[in-house]
Amino acid sequence: MIETDERLQEYWTRLDTGFPQVEAVFEGAIAGALASLSEDGLLAYLDAARTLGKLGRGVEPMLTFLAEWPPAADAVGEDALPDVMGVVMRMQRSPNGTAITPFLQTLAPVARRMQSRDQLRHYLDICLDLMDATTISIHGHHTTIQSPSLVTFLEKAPGLTDQLSIAGIRNWVDYGIRNYLQRPDQQQEYFALKTADSNAVLARQRRGTLFMDVERKLDLYLRGLWDDTTYLVPYSTAFHEIRKPIPYYDKLGMRIPDVYQDAGNVSGMDRYYVTLAHMVGHRRWTDVQTADNWSPFQRMAVEFFEDCRIETLLCREYPGLRRLLLALHPKPVEGACDPTTMSCLRHRLAMMSRAFLDPDHGYYDPMVLEYTDRFHALLAEGESSTAEMAELALSYVTRSRRQSDQLANVWFEDTVIDYRDDNRHMWRFIEDDDEADDFNKKPLSDPDKEITSLPPRLYPEWDYNSLTYRPDWVSVYEGLHPTGDSREIDRLLAEHSALAKRLKRLLDLLKPQDKVRIRYQEDGSELDLDVALRSLIDLKSGSTPDPRINMSHRTDGRDFAVLLLVDLSESLNQKPPGSTKTILELEQEAVSLLAWAIEQLGDSFAIGGFYSNTRHDVRYLHLKGFSEQFDDSVKGRLAAMRAAYSTRLGAAMRHGAHYLGGRKADKKLMLILTDGEPSDIDVEDERLLIEDAHRAVTELDREGIFTYCISLDARADEYVSDIFGRSYTVIDNIERLPEKLPEIFIALTK
Repeated sequence: MIETDERLQEYWTRLDTGFPQVEAVFEGAIAGALASLSEDGLLAYLDAARTLGKLGRGVEPMLTFLAEWPPAADAVGEDALPDVMGVVMRMQRSPNGTAITPFLQTLAPVARRMQSRDQLRHYLDICLDLMDATTISIHGHHTTIQSPSLVTFLEKAPGLTDQLSIAGIRNWVDYGIRNYLQRPDQQQEYFALKTADSNAVLARQRRGTLFMDVERKLDLYLRGLWDDTTYLVPYSTAFHEIRKPIPYYDKLGMRIPDVYQDAGNVSGMDRYYVTLAHMVGHRRWTDVQTADNWSPFQRMAVEFFEDCRIETLLCREYPGLRRLLLALHPKPVEGACDPTTMSCLRHRLAMMSRAFLDPDHGYYDPMVLEYTDRFHALLAEGESSTAEMAELALSYVTRSRRQSDQLANVWFEDTVIDYRDDNRHMWRFIEDDDEADDFNKKPLSDPDKEITSLPPRLYPEWDYNSLTYRPDWVSVYEGLHPTGDSREIDRLLAEHSALAKRLKRLLDLLKPQDKVRIRYQEDGSELDLDVALRSLIDLKSGSTPDPRINMSHRTDGRDFAVLLLVDLSESLNQKPPGSTKTILELEQEAVSLLAWAIEQLGDSFAIGGFYSNTRHDVRYLHLKGFSEQFDDSVKGRLAAMRAAYSTRLGAAMRHGAHYLGGRKADKKLMLILTDGEPSDIDVEDERLLIEDAHRAVTELDREGIFTYCISLDARADEYVSDIFGRSYTVIDNIERLPEKLPEIFIALTK
């Protein structure tokens, strides 16, 4: 409160500015500052504002500071002002002076989330690090430029601080600096959250259950529990502070949040399950309604009633779902909304929704009790229908309508049921039929196209330039390889019958004994007669007999799990010099012989093929699973092997390790059969995928998986040792591949 005009004049004199815009708001600014600042703090506030007015950057910095500092000081304390002004002066002395106003504009919302001076200091350090990371190399000379992304970061800062811890923000910023220091345009896109790795790094730092971590589980949940194959499409909830997006589904798939926090005792994973179950229920039981003649309030009521019908039917199928629904469904307090001052329609409908689902709702409103009975009476006769629910809802709106329902001030407390979708699928608008596609007239998926692959598994990729992983950089799609004529493989095996006989002799030497006796056991599977007779003699002669008169057996077997990873890139379609067969045909022969050989030994064995078409589309095709025999099904897939596109080796190895690492075996071996160096059309740096493949070898080694490469590339010596060290063989004469491949395997596992 301003006590005297003289005191206000003293403050104006201390501010020492001639900006008319400041004079117009000065009295209000001082009134707000007096409510938050001490007398010393107020004087420091005026001195800082005066400094900002004399920077030569116009009136904006001063006006912004006068408005933003008092609420910021409320949150972190007025003693944080020197820290803030220190950052401002650093910006003023650098090429980043234009960032001063954006910095001050976002200061108050950031400070409210920091809640302490120490936390704010960490945030200011991040700003300074980003500002100082502006030295680039131009024609061999180091030049300091204006930060291309500081202003963008400052604009995003309130949303970032709302979603991430200060450590998470630090990690996200550090990644952007390391990877895009020499690429200003791409750095700006990163901090604007317009690149894939920017969103991936951000998601990794966020708290809660991440969609990217559970996508495959959710997809299998839909397929296994609900027999639904709709694609799942995540949307970001990171920067929508006023109105959070709502789940929905359309012809492209089910749209769900990219992260779910735990809600009380309900985990983020369970929230995903409930959200998807609700949408599946609509897809099964909801019919489209024509909405042109209904008011928004009527449509809202119909949606509430239909949502409850769907959830009641879901709980009939899976009764355990009710516990989660009630835990996530708000319970409005009866009488909390005052109908004389507020629009209470949402409140009444939320009460009704709770009463429909909760037998112990505890409400006394006669209208709630009446319509709850009518609702359950309709469902007692069967599934009811959307039309019947609409009729019941419209009856309720007609009888419960109040004049205050039209008020702009709407009661929202305990009315938002966030696992429900926005019900756009329920409505048809006749006036739009000629212009817009009617989603409900089309199936969600093409019935002529069977979905043959799971959603992609995302893998990181190593960037040797920045010495960091690009998180979730590569999308690996897996599926069962198409099948062909298994007789073709039988013909190839017959063609190499002489080689097979020679291999058979080697394999017989490797075959383990089936049983080994373990003698002198007190407990065992059978009596050891020799020891038992000696013990009987000792007993008859008065000596203490040996009680270890039993024996047991164990299998003295090999304990190997082997994965053969076959490169199926386009170059396999070439013919080696002087050969009548392509490299792919020779690979077919060699892989078939190896599969036959390992089948003779009884080792656990799988075959996978791979190719890539940019990081967004790496294909991993199962040719033989660990649990499959080398039968006609597997032979048919081997006969249908085709080559296409490129070789993103690191991603394929990581995906293969996902399956091989899960095998229970003493020794795990991954054999990689390839005809060239790692490459892809979206990678210009030849070393990038080589270094990533080497990194993958290191990762697999830590997991106990031994990798070995069989290369068919005559120039492999230039790079293969950089990936596999000494664990490789180069086969110069490719026509000998059918002979060499089984021999290499035998040598590695003998």
